[in-house]
Amino acid sequence: MPHRILIVDDHRDIVRLLHSALDSLEHKFEIIEAPSGEEAFLEIAQGSIDLAVIDYLLPGMSGLELMAKIQVHNPKTQVILISGSKERKIRKDLRDAEAFAFFEKPISLTDFLDAVERCLKLERTVLPTEEENEEDATAHKNMSGLLAKFRQNMNAQVIFLLSDQGHVLARAGTLQDSSLETSLLSALMGIFRAGQKVSGYIHQDTPLSYHIFPGGDQDILLVPVNHTHALIVAGEKLAERKKVLDLTDALMMLKSEVEHVLDAMGVTRPSVEEIDEYLEAEEIPEEKIEDAITSDELDALFKQKTEIQTDEISSFWDDAVDSQQTQEVASDKLSYEQARQLGLTPDNNA
Repeated sequence: MPHRILIVDDHRDIVRLLHSALDSLEHKFEIIEAPSGEEAFLEIAQGSIDLAVIDYLLPGMSGLELMAKIQVHNPKTQVILISGSKERKIRKDLRDAEAFAFFEKPISLTDFLDAVERCLKLERTVLPTEEENEEDATAHKNMSGLLAKFRQNMNAQVIFLLSDQGHVLARAGTLQDSSLETSLLSALMGIFRAGQKVSGYIHQDTPLSYHIFPGGDQDILLVPVNHTHALIVAGEKLAERKKVLDLTDALMMLKSEVEHVLDAMGVTRPSVEEIDEYLEAEEIPEEKIEDAITSDELDALFKQKTEIQTDEISSFWDDAVDSQQTQEVASDKLSYEQARQLGLTPDNNA
C-alpha cells in the first residue's frame, strides 16, 4: 500500500513543485493537497496520513496549530514544516516544534526528498550515504554538476545560468551554433529584464514569467530563478506539447535547487527597495515637447478677463467683407455674380 502524503499550502506553485518532486522518486505515494489547515484536518480525520508537509502561514489556523491537532488525534503522522518567514521568533518556534524536519523557502528539493525518504524509512535514493557514493553527493552540490545532471535528464543541448548583467555563471553543454551564443544570450537577457519590470509592477515576490520559443533549429526556454538570475535551456523538441508540462515541472525543480545553491554560496538577493530603485532608474523619460504650454501658462490664459465689445465684433465682420470684395478676380475667370448676370447659372425655378 503506498504511503499517503498530505501537502498543505495555499500557494499553488509550491504545492505543484513539491508534488512534482515527490512524483520524481522511484517510490509510490498517494499525494493529497489542501490549501488550508481546516481542510487538511478533515483529510486527516477521513483516513490515516503517513506524512504531512505543512506551510507555517496558512489562511485560518497556522501550520503550528495544525501540527498540534495532528499530534493529538494521529500521533503516528510525521510532519515536515516549511516557511518563507524571515522573522527570527517564528523561525525559532518552527525549529523548536519537534517536527521531523523544517525547511525554509526556497526549499532545497534534494534535501526535502531525502528527508521524506528518511522520515518514511524508505530506501535512500536521493542522497545515499557518503560511504556509498560520496563522489555523487559532492558533485550534486556543485553548480555545474547540478546543471549537467538536469541537462541529461531533460535531454537538452545546453543549460545556462546567467546573472541579470548577462554574465554566464555556470553552464552545461553547448549551443548547436556556438557563434550565436553572445547575440542570443544578450537578446534573451533583454527579455528577462523586461519580465522583471513587469513582476515588480504587479508586486510578485518571486518572478514567475516563463518564456518559450518553440520551433526552428532548436527550442529555447527562459526561466527566472529570482530577480537577478535566470536559466536558459536549449535543445531539440523541448517545447513539444506533450513534453512542455513535464519540462516545466523539471525546471521548477531546477530553479529551486539553483536558488538554494546560490544562497549557500552567499549570493544575496536584492531587497524590495532595491528592486523598486532599479525599476525607477530604468523608466524611460517622457519625450519633451518643445511647443507645449506649461500648466502655469495655461492657468494664466484662463485668468485673463479681456472683454470683447459689440462694436469690435461688428468691425471684425465689416473688415472681413471688405477684404473679400477687394480680392481681384483673374481676367480669365468669372465670379458667380457675373455668371448669374450673363444667364450662365442654373435657373432657380428649374
